[in-house]
Amino acid sequence: MTVDRRGFLKNAGGLLGSAAGLSLAPASLLHAAGENAAGSEWVDLSAAKILAGPSLSPRAHRVVKALVEEVEKRTELRWPIVNSMPSGQGPVVTAEILSGSPTRPRAPSGKDKRNAPEGFSISVAQRETGTAVTVTGSDERGVLYGVGKLLRSLRMTKLRVEAPSNLNVQSSPKYRLRGHQLGYRPKTNSYDGWTVAMWDQYIRELGLFGCNLIELIPPRSDDQEDSPHFTLPKKEMMIEMSRICDEYGLDVWVWYPAMERDYSDPAVVEREIAAWGEIFQALPRVDAVFVPGGDPGHTEPKYMMALLEKQTANLRKYHPQGQMWMSPQSFTEAWFEDFFEILKGQPEWLAGVVFGPQSRVDLPTLRERVPQRYPIRLYPDITHTLECQFPVPDWDVAFSLTEGREPICPRPESFATIARRYLPYSAGFGSYSEGCNDDVNKFVWNAMAWDPDAKLIDVLRDYSRFFISDRYSEDFAHGLLGLEKAWQGPLLANENVEATLARFQTMERNAAPAELLSWRFQQGLYRAYYDAYARRRLIYETDLYGQALDALQVIHAVGSQPIAPLDHGHREDPPTNGLVPAVVLAQAQGILSKAFTERVAQEERTRILELAEALFQSIRMQLSVERYQAEAVERGGNLDTMDA
Repeated sequence: MTVDRRGFLKNAGGLLGSAAGLSLAPASLLHAAGENAAGSEWVDLSAAKILAGPSLSPRAHRVVKALVEEVEKRTELRWPIVNSMPSGQGPVVTAEILSGSPTRPRAPSGKDKRNAPEGFSISVAQRETGTAVTVTGSDERGVLYGVGKLLRSLRMTKLRVEAPSNLNVQSSPKYRLRGHQLGYRPKTNSYDGWTVAMWDQYIRELGLFGCNLIELIPPRSDDQEDSPHFTLPKKEMMIEMSRICDEYGLDVWVWYPAMERDYSDPAVVEREIAAWGEIFQALPRVDAVFVPGGDPGHTEPKYMMALLEKQTANLRKYHPQGQMWMSPQSFTEAWFEDFFEILKGQPEWLAGVVFGPQSRVDLPTLRERVPQRYPIRLYPDITHTLECQFPVPDWDVAFSLTEGREPICPRPESFATIARRYLPYSAGFGSYSEGCNDDVNKFVWNAMAWDPDAKLIDVLRDYSRFFISDRYSEDFAHGLLGLEKAWQGPLLANENVEATLARFQTMERNAAPAELLSWRFQQGLYRAYYDAYARRRLIYETDLYGQALDALQVIHAVGSQPIAPLDHGHREDPPTNGLVPAVVLAQAQGILSKAFTERVAQEERTRILELAEALFQSIRMQLSVERYQAEAVERGGNLDTMDA
């Protein structure tokens, strides 16, 4: 492993963070509680009305409706929507689009970020008639992101909504592409059990936090044909997800692997054009298609690029502005060079290049060799812990044997650092995900691509306030950091595991029913209990191992051979402890077997089972193959390995 001139650690797969390199100084993360409201009084918006300005498009009206629904979920208050300024006293929340066109904002002027694409502003002012909160978007998405920022800033409790009196924000995103692959397919640890309503809610939440693209997976991929959890056939759900994205104004990408063996055969190409065209025609919206060079698929670049040129024309029959992107994943060295030779011709049909796992060169090198006309999209794997693009550094073997490759894996510090290092070489990212186990990581990537200078602790506070509750914004945020620290260093010595469990147990004891029903809260609890159960087992079994070794020492003292009888018919005196080797071995084995016959931490184990059931009910997490029909143990089924 070497370090290049930019300070990146290099390996065969690209850039790889080290344990030291992925840590942010605690001082940069841990700020005083309540910083979001520092120096601010709160104004009461409980009786507010929403003025939907005349500039709003149907998509922006959809966002206003989402604002009403999200406030009602948390407060039981339903803000009425009005089309003209209400008379009389009372707070008013106004949503409007700045420019004349809902999709094409005016050019930026100076530091006015409201004019930047996807930008927004929020202001709070006091008028004679009451508090006026104004959310202004530069375009449709600006309204979505402005509403999201407002929701994250509100203090919402039962029958009460408050906003900071000094809330005045102007913001626009740093990077153009910000999104996630959401595949309705059997391989995932939860997605295959989601309903249309669940997809609508999740896509909405990602959008409110700055996401602007959702990547779908077609009915044919490297997956089983069916899942016991499907709520709709694959194609029907893909159509529904495309529709939902379009309603919120989010771009729709399709990850479309080229899986046939021989694309040099014209008949195969024609068959694929017909198959892909059927999907393109069925989807309400497609903005881009991303074809991986491998994993799955294995096609020589000259045939791959010829296929994609034809598929680009195929796509544009149904979606005239559709783009074609591809990644040189899994290419041999010779194929990699062939790919770069083709790029020298700068084909018009190609819109951009994707940097994903299994790339033969690191990201800076790829950026240097790809012509500047082609933007690079990152394809970070944010869902796995082992055998992946970003493994957990120096992960304790006890965790790798129990938690496995696809556990609930909040890694906020690591992914904030990785995002900040990688994003400058790109136009943004679309992450690889196989379920909701990586939920926190999605929102960290959203935040870093919007503003790389954002304070991570504030990002986690916003996440916790919005998804759990205002009163747990601090504790849950630090609990997420604690879960990541629980995986750092030797587990035997990591006392942070117990401290993190104690933090979550305190929240659990005091939680309201709505908080306990939050699947994100359940995920935090599951991980905290699971980590602690693994550590307590490790401590106990390590002690048993030591006791067994001590018992075996007597064999070392006398040798391991059976003791022969003497000529006069009498045996030698036995070892000083009166035991022969076979008895000692049995004694040592008996000590080790206590790991199974006299188990420890059974209360914690029972709670893990209860939380696994809760997560299956709330978000369809499949944490066991037998109980919940997970596709395989390595697909998040770590309930089956917790006693490994």
